Amino acid sequence: MSLIALIPLFPLIGFLINGLGYKKIPKSLVAPVGIGAALLSFLTTVLVYLEFKQSGETIIQPLFDWITVGGLNISFSFQIDQLSIIMLFIITGVGTLIHLYSMGYMSHDEGYGKFFAYLNLFLFSMLLLVMGANYLIMFIGWEGVGLCSYLLIGFWNKRSDFGDAARKAFIMNRVGDLGFLIGIFLIIRQFGTLEYLSVFEQAQGLEVGNISIMFITFCLFIGAMGKSAQIPLFTWLPDAMAGPTPVSALIHAATMVTSGIYMVVRSNVLYTLSPDTLEFVAWIGTLTALLAASIALFQNDIKKVLAYSTVSQLGYMFIGLGVMAYTSGFFHVITHAFFKALLFLGAGSVIHAMSDEQDISKMGGLWSKIKITSATFLIGTIAISGLPPFAGFFSKDEILAHVFEHNKVMWALAMIGSFMTAFYMFRLFFLTFTGKFRGTKEQEDHIHESPSSMTIPLMVLAVLSIIGGFIGFPEIFHLPHALADFLEPIYEGSRSVYPEFGQIHISHSTEWMLMGFSVLLAVIALFVAYTIYVKKETLPAQPTELSGVKKVLADKYYLDEAYANAFVKPIEKASGFFYRVIDRMAIDGIVESSGGLTRTINSYLNKLQTGSTRLYILIMGIAIAAVLLLNMGADLTENITSIFKAQTK
Repeated sequence: MSLIALIPLFPLIGFLINGLGYKKIPKSLVAPVGIGAALLSFLTTVLVYLEFKQSGETIIQPLFDWITVGGLNISFSFQIDQLSIIMLFIITGVGTLIHLYSMGYMSHDEGYGKFFAYLNLFLFSMLLLVMGANYLIMFIGWEGVGLCSYLLIGFWNKRSDFGDAARKAFIMNRVGDLGFLIGIFLIIRQFGTLEYLSVFEQAQGLEVGNISIMFITFCLFIGAMGKSAQIPLFTWLPDAMAGPTPVSALIHAATMVTSGIYMVVRSNVLYTLSPDTLEFVAWIGTLTALLAASIALFQNDIKKVLAYSTVSQLGYMFIGLGVMAYTSGFFHVITHAFFKALLFLGAGSVIHAMSDEQDISKMGGLWSKIKITSATFLIGTIAISGLPPFAGFFSKDEILAHVFEHNKVMWALAMIGSFMTAFYMFRLFFLTFTGKFRGTKEQEDHIHESPSSMTIPLMVLAVLSIIGGFIGFPEIFHLPHALADFLEPIYEGSRSVYPEFGQIHISHSTEWMLMGFSVLLAVIALFVAYTIYVKKETLPAQPTELSGVKKVLADKYYLDEAYANAFVKPIEKASGFFYRVIDRMAIDGIVESSGGLTRTINSYLNKLQTGSTRLYILIMGIAIAAVLLLNMGADLTENITSIFKAQTK
């Protein structure tokens, strides 16, 4: 199975070639190197899967012994099992399509070679994250994708606001990463190892509710909150739309932001042992899904709408994980990768056609002008809205069924979020592609369909968004759930801890009712959006024209301002205080005072340096006399002390 090491190696080679030689390599070779690296990684994944399928057993591929400290031994090794194989297909498959799309989208950019180098570096880091056989390799990949996120968000660094967005993403991820790192230290303390197989085997012998496991899972989830943009560490993701659109599709829709979900599913036995942490995860996911969906209702930037949609959909994934429906949550990761990558790339095609315009209030009537983009975007919109038989319907319905059994209030809130999702997505579609064109005459004259390098990935992702849900049919259809059957082996630890893990105890009639209600809400949302924005031809208001609740939603609940007042400004004031008082007055004062004292003493000593030999001899004589007097005084004192002691006796 030496092929395993080649999967991350190809993107690394692509990064080195384009990264080290981006100023020298001909532009015509940049894309083939970048795309070829991703494609070779995908083809190698197919070969590894075929070999894995024959054995069906987890494969550990050690590369070298890495860290040995006392009794702690950590090897640099890769683990191939059902979970990592699926993630490899998503990363390399969707990644290859986005690399191909980037060839057309970034063709006129001066940083063409550097961009492909960063994309390859991201693939390498993400592959390390999912292939590692222990938590430390996962953490290396975790930090690597964070670095690539910073580089790609701020890729157009001539604009200061793009640089601000990149730094914001980097800093907020570091907050979550600290929690993740503490979780790793706690795992070492509890189990004496970081290897997945060893940790999970030992964990099966612990009791449900173990306090150490609760702290471990909570700290790991803090890392997931940062990387997967959950409350309160989610505000970086919408700002990350400052990066080029392929970045939004690859990093902030299909792969990187799902790292937290992957980590929880990988650590499923630990989370099964901690019901309190799972309940916390479920409620954080619920609140995040609602909050982000409500903000998206009144956004006019096409990429910002999709960004808040991503945050909301990640919330649904965590709801599924929190109610112990790990497969359902991961199912939504797969379908979301298809339709959200499609929507982001479709948005990029629209922006390309509109000469870099992103405001949907200045679009409209694009259906007849860019038909491939319009049709594929519609497919993505239907899929994310949860309408059958598109991919999003199956995964979202499965999550909602588990949530209904777990907590009716949580289910009701999730349904409200689902309704808002369908509404703002069809609002986005209608305002962009239907009605009259609202842009400038110059924009209208230049509207054209994107090149084939951009439309082919759209069509492939559109097909996947249609059929992707067929890997997990609901039980009432009496068809196999291929995904659940395939992932079954990775849940052995959870099943030993909780035998009823993953089961759902609702009747078929109830499941039909839930499914029908979910579809009905989506249809109502579609109809409401159609009535407002097509029939009545209502135009979206600008933020300055809004008031009341609409204004609050459009301004994102003023969360950025709240964070600035709660954290940024106090830190700035504290930094100013330490600069003025501690740094300038105390530290600099001591240094400058010592220098001044030295100069003062030196000025007096300089006066003694007259060049007169007689003065020097006089000073020497005085010094010698002083030394003799001191010695005589010391001897006299010693004699007097001895006489006094003798008389006392």
